[in-house]
Amino acid sequence: MSGAPVRVGVVGLGRLGRRHAQNLAYRVPGAVLAAACSPVDEERAWARDSFPATRLYADYAELLADAEVDAVWLVTPSALHAQQIIDALRAGKHVFCEKPLSLDVAECERVVAEAARRPHLQATIGFMRRFDPSYRDAFERVQRGAIGRPFMVRSQTTDKNDPDGFFVRFAPTSGGIFLDCTVHDIDVARWLLGFPRAKRVYAAGTIALHQGLRESGDVDNGVAICEFEGGSLAMFYASRTMAHGNDSGSEVIGTAGAMTIGRTPALNRVEIFDQHGARSECTPTFFDRFEEAFLHEALAFVAAVQGGGESGGATLADALEATRIGSALRASLESGLPVVL
Repeated sequence: MSGAPVRVGVVGLGRLGRRHAQNLAYRVPGAVLAAACSPVDEERAWARDSFPATRLYADYAELLADAEVDAVWLVTPSALHAQQIIDALRAGKHVFCEKPLSLDVAECERVVAEAARRPHLQATIGFMRRFDPSYRDAFERVQRGAIGRPFMVRSQTTDKNDPDGFFVRFAPTSGGIFLDCTVHDIDVARWLLGFPRAKRVYAAGTIALHQGLRESGDVDNGVAICEFEGGSLAMFYASRTMAHGNDSGSEVIGTAGAMTIGRTPALNRVEIFDQHGARSECTPTFFDRFEEAFLHEALAFVAAVQGGGESGGATLADALEATRIGSALRASLESGLPVVL
């Protein structure tokens, strides 16, 4: 990397925000963790112990007023993303925001319009699978024509079951399983297929374990089909009830072959042979599966801020389309009918 260090302020210090803060503080050359913000006392106390030189804020507006912060890194509740991005852009800050851009399509469009008025500022959304080495390799092979013309993607995001019911508590603000989980698969499918526009979707789901989701109209397992303009297709599966761990992967099918990414979830390359048979351990969480991808996306964002180029990550327009499709999938789940976009 070259250029002046990028002074970053991380906003939100929950389980993922802490990982991002650690990456930016210790693993991303060219970045300085200048500030951190959380309204939660315990989270600020953690940051104070972990990063003694980092300025701490309880109020987001105060962080935005800090002239020594060049970029904000938002790891906050989904419903806050759109306005927080707009506020950051108006304050002259570059923005990285975790997915989704918003739970509302109109709010996504408002952010896209705001960013268009400030083209000198970087604004990207954290669809980190684009930076996963395996996904990246598959994408580059598709680009080279290794499987002919790609026309179908099958992709899934399935999380290890949480018997404590975290997702039940999260459901009222998550946007539902398709906007929370499948939004990653939507982005991957469009990326691998050449960014086609969706024309019709259908979704169905069931509650296998977490009955408390009924109050939010959500499910813990869902399937969906998306038809794109030009004839390409995508099939999605999302689950919160896997017994073996986070099992996220994709398959892209073309006219001359197919490729899979992450078909067998594996924590490492160790295989165990004992009285129970032959097995390997699975990745327990999404962060374990995509730890390298999170790091690479941070490196790319900082390099883009320094150099003024593209980060290679999802644009705001990409994120708007992912929300548009995810929202249609939720509507289809609720109605039991296909939704035409």
